[in-house]
Amino acid sequence: MTDPTAAEQPSEPPPSTPTPTPTPAAPTYHLYPRREPFEHGLLPIPKLIFSDGAQTLSQLKSSILSSNSTHRLTPETLAPFIQLSVEHARLLIETISSVLHDDSDPLVKAGAPKEIDEIGVNVFDLLIFLYIQSYKRLLPKGHKDSAAVADVWPSTSAFDGFLSALSPLQLVRSNSRRFMPSQADEEAHQLSYLQKHMANILSLLADSTEGGDDDSLVLSVDKFEHLGFLIYFGEKGSAKISLSQNAPFFANSDPDMPAAPVPASQILDWLLQNISSTLEHIADRVSLKESGPSSSPDPDVQMADVGTGSLKPSVSHRGPSFIEGISKSSYVKQASDLKGTSVKVVNCHESVIYILAPLRYATIYGCSDATIVIGAVGKAIRVEHCERVHLITAARRICIANCRECVFFLGVNQQPLIVGDNHKLQVAPFNTYYSQLEEHMSQVGVDPNINRWDEPVALGLLDPHDSLSHPAGVSDVQAESASRVDPDQFTNFVIPNWLEIENAGPTKDNPFPLPDAYLASQQKNIKSLAEVKQILRETQLEENRKRELSSALHACFKDWLYASGNIRQLYCLQGE
Repeated sequence: MTDPTAAEQPSEPPPSTPTPTPTPAAPTYHLYPRREPFEHGLLPIPKLIFSDGAQTLSQLKSSILSSNSTHRLTPETLAPFIQLSVEHARLLIETISSVLHDDSDPLVKAGAPKEIDEIGVNVFDLLIFLYIQSYKRLLPKGHKDSAAVADVWPSTSAFDGFLSALSPLQLVRSNSRRFMPSQADEEAHQLSYLQKHMANILSLLADSTEGGDDDSLVLSVDKFEHLGFLIYFGEKGSAKISLSQNAPFFANSDPDMPAAPVPASQILDWLLQNISSTLEHIADRVSLKESGPSSSPDPDVQMADVGTGSLKPSVSHRGPSFIEGISKSSYVKQASDLKGTSVKVVNCHESVIYILAPLRYATIYGCSDATIVIGAVGKAIRVEHCERVHLITAARRICIANCRECVFFLGVNQQPLIVGDNHKLQVAPFNTYYSQLEEHMSQVGVDPNINRWDEPVALGLLDPHDSLSHPAGVSDVQAESASRVDPDQFTNFVIPNWLEIENAGPTKDNPFPLPDAYLASQQKNIKSLAEVKQILRETQLEENRKRELSSALHACFKDWLYASGNIRQLYCLQGE
């Protein structure tokens, strides 16, 4: 204990005693999993999931390296090695490009299918990607009153009895994210998986010296950097730091004279030590949060509200921005409102949500009866467990899983991927714009000249990456695909000008060209509207007839607002 009288003593030391120079504390960095491969990089293709992953992939590595000097595989050269069709091999490579960690890799910048086919994937990124296909996702906790919500979720689902905890109507009743895995839960789950499998993953990257046994395996610095596909160093409030900069055996390595290869066993020990340290750090953080008062604020930084919501949104500097619990209201986010380049929209209902920003990743989870506009997504967007949601987005890639009666207005550079238990999905061309849209698309690499909205690919009905027991006989059943919106039912979605509180941009129209049938329908509607206006102006009616006509038009308009779901947008229009 410090003597309380010490505070009253002069703080200046005697002249004979040198003043000590304080040593700044070195920053502490923890080894975190990259969420992107686990959230956007898993494909429910049975042939990609190996029961003996290390052995099978080791043989695959030997076969590829012995016949391929470039260490890159195109869809045509990859397909025979893993016994997939060329189309599925291309899907695999496109998926890797969307979650790749190294932005300098030419595959990341490849947009058109022809470019992806020509460039191909690095064999070591491929091996890591194939290995983690064995990963099982962390399931939400069961709902305490699951029987009470059983009657509101359709009973035709193959998930009945297994996945009821994930229905959006249950989420709105729980009105809480405590039944969903937290960011810390997911990170700990992913780290535990890597802790268990890191030795096998390192063996796929390592080279063998004389002897050929496990003790002879070594890793060069370039092979070591491929682990950046899965892990990185960082902490809340800091940027991601590459692995080799933090590895004592590769730090400050000269690119012209790279460090000598290091025994894989030494790297494994170092990685496992860092993973254990991070797991302890996460456990301590969670324990501290749970032991604190129930009214304690979320440690994440709050996002400012535009509109009203039932739960506060939050953002972690290291993780995605969360927009959650918005109900019966309108909500807007601009680029300056977001910290980072990833967004998760969770548990939002009967609302219109605008995210007018350039993003790398986006996730829509557990939402219902909502219209969601997401400006530009350069890597991937995932929509999961949603019901009666209208999503409008310009994105490089989209994956739709376990959704019902949703409509997707898409400007996408790759084929939409549909997986899981879906019912009555519809797709349509992109149908809106805001003044900065083209600028945002350019920033994240979405090409308006490529739109594959009407080429959905449906994979398995059940996702083998979910940690649940699947009913027998349905694992190979193909997922239900999506139908096209009838051109006669296609309408433009108008984003109110007053929402654009940031500097206006040059976009004056939909940047994606409309297909002929939808363009013709749009022009027909515009022409019909002009004709109706002209007729109304020229029609001579008595005052009581005018009132009757006006009442009839308002009634029809009101019916259309409710039937189309556009009633919620009036919350925004009221602000004009």
